[in-house]
Amino acid sequence: MNAIRMNAIRLAIARRLARMAGFFGTETSGGVLLIGAAVVAVIWSNSAWAPSYQAFLAAPVGIAIGPFARSVHLDHFVNDGLMALFFLLVGLEIRREMTHGALASVARMAAPGVAALGGMVVPAAIYAALNWHDAEAIHGWAVPVATDIAFSLAVLRVLGRRVPASLRLFLTALAIIDDLGAILVIAMFYAAGLSGPALTGAVLLWLGLMALNRGGVRVLAPYLFGGLALWALVAASGIHATLAGVALAFVIPTAPAPGRTRSAASRLERGLAGLVGYVVLPLFGLANAGLPLNALPVGLLTDPLVWGIVAGLFLGKQIGVFGVTYLAARAGLIRLPGSLSTRHLYGASVLCGIGFTMSLFIADLAFRGHPRLADVKLAVFAASLICAAGGLAVLWRAPRQPSRAA
Repeated sequence: MNAIRMNAIRLAIARRLARMAGFFGTETSGGVLLIGAAVVAVIWSNSAWAPSYQAFLAAPVGIAIGPFARSVHLDHFVNDGLMALFFLLVGLEIRREMTHGALASVARMAAPGVAALGGMVVPAAIYAALNWHDAEAIHGWAVPVATDIAFSLAVLRVLGRRVPASLRLFLTALAIIDDLGAILVIAMFYAAGLSGPALTGAVLLWLGLMALNRGGVRVLAPYLFGGLALWALVAASGIHATLAGVALAFVIPTAPAPGRTRSAASRLERGLAGLVGYVVLPLFGLANAGLPLNALPVGLLTDPLVWGIVAGLFLGKQIGVFGVTYLAARAGLIRLPGSLSTRHLYGASVLCGIGFTMSLFIADLAFRGHPRLADVKLAVFAASLICAAGGLAVLWRAPRQPSRAA
């Protein structure tokens, strides 16, 4: 009898472990950990232990790469250092999709490309229209242009068979193009004090890594060591250091080395996915979501900066993604996948208003050290929550799809 009971206990434990393994193998788990870290940050920063949260963010971290050495606070190390790994992963995903995925041809890129462009231009225009008179606030015009791919796909996974697989592919391609646009915005509009020698060195090093690729070097190690040096040079150049991750992604070989079945890019992407999803992004949420609610100004709800972000993410994404895409499809300029209904497209446009990770990242660049950064964070939180709930509600009422759907 005891043996039967022990077997039953072992079987129950095995089932729970299998469920946990399944959970941690999905995009949902990364999104849940990021949300959890953000909630912890909000609670911690508003508790009796708030001083320890500020001390945690201000903890010194030493960085030394060859002649490059500096000491920074932990929050800057996360935002300027560890987030380079996030951007490296994003760059690898963009490159993979452009090589043999959802962005591999002009025809495939057309619909998500139009949607992403509309979803960036309209939110920025709404924000600018509400804040054009404020020289400080206008610097944050890019905060509502971004879409958080992890959160939006996590919501789709919750919906299961209620949405077609084509919607997941469409939203993935849209978010990837959106990320690429956000990266370009960061590079073009949020660089400060450019250093010609450091920038020249970064370009020459990148060209050297590209030459290694062209020369048939398929081993990952030289690209990783070169990537560290590239990060240091980009950090010294005045361009945000995380963009070194994107640049590195486009020189790592996509062809397998002799005797291997997977390329260096594929292996690196697979290895980074867990590190970024379970370490980097939760740390980012913990370091950036701390929001002392008692310090928020009384006139917050009437502040054009706040409404510019909320309206940009909630209304701007709907108008830009759904409106522009729908009109382009009706005009015959693009063709949507046949399984996408108007409801699916509209629901996806609402989900695109979940800005969170990229919006907070751009907010930190635009308002770092500024007292209004807390207002911006609250606006991003509120808009992302509204869009997540709204998109879920719209798509929940869509007809259930066959079992092969995402």
